[in-house]
Amino acid sequence: MTSTTSEIPDGPELPDTGSLRTRAAESLRRCGVEPAWDGGELLSRTPLTGGTLFRIPAASAEETDEAVAVAERAFRQWRTVPAPQRGALLRRLGELLATHQEDLADLVTIEAGKIRSEALGEVQEMIDICEFAVGLSRQLYGRTMACERPGHRLSESWHPLGVVGVISAFNFPVAVWSWNTALALVCGDTVVWKPSELTPLTALACDALLARAAADVGAPAEVHRLVLGHRATGERLADDPRVALVSATGSVRMGREVGPRVAARFGRCLLELGGNNAAIVTPSADLDLAVRGIVFSAAGTAGQRCTSLRRLIVHEDVADQLVERIVHAYGGLPVGDPFDAATLVGPLISTAAQQGMAEALEAAQADGGKLLAGGDRVLAEQAPEAAYARPAVVRMPAQTEIVRTETFAPILYVLTYRTLEEAVALQNGVPQGLSSSIFTRDQREAERFLAADGSDCGIANVNIGTSGAEIGGAFGGEKETGGGRESGSDAWKAYMRRATNTVNYSDDLPLAQGVSFL
Repeated sequence: MTSTTSEIPDGPELPDTGSLRTRAAESLRRCGVEPAWDGGELLSRTPLTGGTLFRIPAASAEETDEAVAVAERAFRQWRTVPAPQRGALLRRLGELLATHQEDLADLVTIEAGKIRSEALGEVQEMIDICEFAVGLSRQLYGRTMACERPGHRLSESWHPLGVVGVISAFNFPVAVWSWNTALALVCGDTVVWKPSELTPLTALACDALLARAAADVGAPAEVHRLVLGHRATGERLADDPRVALVSATGSVRMGREVGPRVAARFGRCLLELGGNNAAIVTPSADLDLAVRGIVFSAAGTAGQRCTSLRRLIVHEDVADQLVERIVHAYGGLPVGDPFDAATLVGPLISTAAQQGMAEALEAAQADGGKLLAGGDRVLAEQAPEAAYARPAVVRMPAQTEIVRTETFAPILYVLTYRTLEEAVALQNGVPQGLSSSIFTRDQREAERFLAADGSDCGIANVNIGTSGAEIGGAFGGEKETGGGRESGSDAWKAYMRRATNTVNYSDDLPLAQGVSFL
């Protein structure tokens, strides 16, 4: 596999597994976790080298059941604590996260492979959502409605839901947990967290900091339980009728399994699944702006965000110019050690992910695609068990099946269009519906993209890329993305139950709709 990209600079030599193990252990200790495991079936590995850091015991089926039982008992007490007092727990957690931001960022980089600025940014998301939850603790508003019966008051109130099971993915090992946990706890729920088996260290550190926050403010530590394990652990949470809400982040395949299992017992489900995100670039677009937004969205996090840009839909009048500039920008993306400040692209999570990228590129070229940049594996001699790959750009003649399929790797497919209607149809012509964007200086084009018959995604941006959401807005998507919403806005309602209340303060009993009875 070849490309026309000039040699992309790589960083210095990669750290060895031993030094990463030491660094992780030091960060864990500062967060309150002593990494003194004698062994276990859960392998803590680092994508920086592919080596094993620790062997950690996984929760047994009985331990998982007991964690749910403990959380359920704690819920009965926690739901009666006034919401502003619950907010105090999140305030203290936010303070501890800020104190240990460097430690947590180290663990995110070691376990997920994120470059330093992105790892620090992910921890900042946790701090931000804690601040949001503190404010929310005084804003869990109900409403009063007009009642048709005299002497009656009609209103709605919101109450804690119960135990929330959080199943999170490797690519945002701490931020997505915090989105769910901060809101669930401030709403009066308790949480049982099953993190990705690829990122147990970050989970252990966060759990320890939350336990410390609870002790500092006098909250029960049992409001949060951590269960480390593999797929069977997540399935057990999905099947447990004591878990009122299962919030699961991962692949569409995972969602197809979790959703029906939870629905079969009439539980609630919040799914945040795959994305196959597109950006439309119109003839009026500011190409300088577009190149920056496109390159970050497509190559950032080594293409392993659910909001990563995977399809670029460019007007044929500017396609050649824009693609040339993107290919040139890709030529300056250093691939290597994510701890090095100069590195912009770290490793893929595994060699299996790199193999999936290679297979997707082969399929794209078989469909007539032309590889313009990247796609090759690098640093294999230094780290044969790791997977460093140069981000790829492929120009496609049409939106083929491989383009419609999400590959969790830095591949950017380029398509062209003639009319905005055609571009929107291409944008919407995939099973996923998470994030989308348009680059334009034409207000009519922007408004058309945001209209009801425009982008069908849960996130629609103008003049920014598809990734980089803020916690103030609800996060999630439509179609095979699952339809769930996490983080800001009114996403808190997913973690509560609604009660409609009618109060008769009169001496009469008029019936609704004028019904006469007795």
